[in-house]
Amino acid sequence: MAVKLNKKAFDHAKQLIRDGKTVKDVRDDWSEHAPSAEDENEFLEKHGYGEYSKWYLGADDEHPDDQKGHYKFPYGDFKKIHRCAVISAESRAAQYDHDDIREALGQLLERIDAD
Repeated sequence: MAVKLNKKAFDHAKQLIRDGKTVKDVRDDWSEHAPSAEDENEFLEKHGYGEYSKWYLGADDEHPDDQKGHYKFPYGDFKKIHRCAVISAESRAAQYDHDDIREALGQLLERIDAD
């Protein structure tokens, strides 16, 4: 699996933080705050993959970009960036040696916590 940093999503996440669109929750909240498959499908129907991709910091080139499997490391609920999602994704990125994604998530976490 060749998962790379989605720079468009990283820029989008930084803009959300600048705009104050953050949820300062704790790590274990992500299981409750993560969008459901139904939420994802509804978002895709309304906005398409171009907008959907902005909510995932990883892109897996082993899957076409018009499939959900292409997108990894979600960081929000399609409205706001969630601190719990960033922490969870940072841990998973480190576990799978996706250093560029882990570093980007670390920067996002610092920005959220500084706000």
